[in-house]
Amino acid sequence: KPIINGIGKLMDQPATRSLIIALGLITLAGYSTTVREPFEMPEAEWTQPAATDGLLAQIAADVTARAETLGDQTDHSDAGISGFKLLDRGEDALRWRLSLIDSATQSIDTQYYLYHGDNTGLLFTSRLLEAADRGVKVRIIIDDMGTLAISPSQAKLRDSMGALMIAHPNISLRLFNSSGNRNLLGRGWSFATQFEQLNHRMHNKSLTVDNHATIVGGRNIGDEYVGLNPHFNFRDIDVLGFGPVARQTSSVFDVFWNSGWVITADSSTQTKAEGVYETQRLALKQELKQSETLAQFSLVARRWETEFNALTPLLHLGRSEVVTDRPDSDGISNEVFDWVMENLPEVQQDLLVTNAYLIPGPEGVAMLDDLVTAGAEVTIHTNSLASQDVAAVNSHYKAWRKPILASGASLFEARHDAAIKKSRVDTKPISSRYMGLHSKSLVMDRRFAVIGSANLDPRSAFLNSEMIAIIDSESLAEELAEAILLDTSPANSWEVGLNDREQIIWRNDVETVSRQPARNGWQRVQDLFFMLFPKRLY
Repeated sequence: KPIINGIGKLMDQPATRSLIIALGLITLAGYSTTVREPFEMPEAEWTQPAATDGLLAQIAADVTARAETLGDQTDHSDAGISGFKLLDRGEDALRWRLSLIDSATQSIDTQYYLYHGDNTGLLFTSRLLEAADRGVKVRIIIDDMGTLAISPSQAKLRDSMGALMIAHPNISLRLFNSSGNRNLLGRGWSFATQFEQLNHRMHNKSLTVDNHATIVGGRNIGDEYVGLNPHFNFRDIDVLGFGPVARQTSSVFDVFWNSGWVITADSSTQTKAEGVYETQRLALKQELKQSETLAQFSLVARRWETEFNALTPLLHLGRSEVVTDRPDSDGISNEVFDWVMENLPEVQQDLLVTNAYLIPGPEGVAMLDDLVTAGAEVTIHTNSLASQDVAAVNSHYKAWRKPILASGASLFEARHDAAIKKSRVDTKPISSRYMGLHSKSLVMDRRFAVIGSANLDPRSAFLNSEMIAIIDSESLAEELAEAILLDTSPANSWEVGLNDREQIIWRNDVETVSRQPARNGWQRVQDLFFMLFPKRLY
């Protein structure tokens, strides 16, 4: 038992997890590369029409009325005007998710890559269950990779939440690209024999309620994404939208829900889940009551009229398009990557990028060079080794620092001790040890805000499914630009440059160094170690 507990603690460290996962992938990479046929198609089921009543329906109607009052030539189709709020604080990200769930009258559709068995996962699950108790139809897609527990305690809570979702008559749960084996040994064998298929993951992240409101962005369901992890928390960005953007996101959800890449619980699992439902529901309530971490949040559903009434007049108005990669019989399409490569070259004045995992490759650097040559100002914000939670990405990113600088783009790397951690990352009562960057957003010409799940690396481009919301709104774009520029300030980031000997240096508000910043020596060891492995895995 002490050994098992020790392993659990080690696995709670992001650096250790990244090392173990990468070693596993490298070991398996030499096996079968055949993409097998997708799973049996589930019974087709489509998103319900937008609710005709309820708080969210009223907000969507208010957005349309406001747009018409301001003279926008809007319409009521899925191409019409939506209202948007930027979610760049961890506490807001969780609070507004809860507000949507608590306000649901008929439907909730949600898909996530990771769904942890921690405080956030428990609270999110509890609210979904309460909505289902009211008669709301809840559909959930989780990537099967996200069901791997990172510690024994999370395994117990994850299994409890899964049983509750499976057993509730108003909740449908599907796993994306499942190995078909629920134990570690079975998954290992599945990866060894079906590696090419199982290396494709669903990285999408969305929550859509009543087909009137949606949240899209970079955050998964887990403590570190909403500021509640005492060890480390992510700087991340989502967008909350009301109106046609919700229907656009629903269409994305339906693509995955009705694909041949998802599975449901078998009859045996269903029966077992129903047998433990009452016991597990009571255990979940007790677990939430004992949580000191969730002091800022109501543990039961509540009314949100006051918050929504204050929010509605402040929403940014704009048109949107939600683009996704699609699971096909021969793999995952590259539609998000294609959109990026086709549209970023159209930038005329300035491009601001904040992205956690950056490996641009020759094509990306050539694009930057063309943009700067044409007169555009380009600012890029990404992780330093010190703020990186996946050291392997830094191992393959660092070779591109000089080419990025040579293109004329400005390059900034997040500090693990950023001043912004206290105000926008951590959620009280938590004060984490360090911060990592997880945002995946950009601003084009202070007009288009692009927010989603896509990193700028080979895995996001060619292996994962990703989704992005492209929003034509000058006011939202300006707010996102201000957030990115705040992140790049000397108190929050290192500015990367060259000295007079053409050596890379890092500057912030207290020092200038010529060795890449790191939290400890172990990060530097990992950084060297992962250089041995192919960047296509990351």
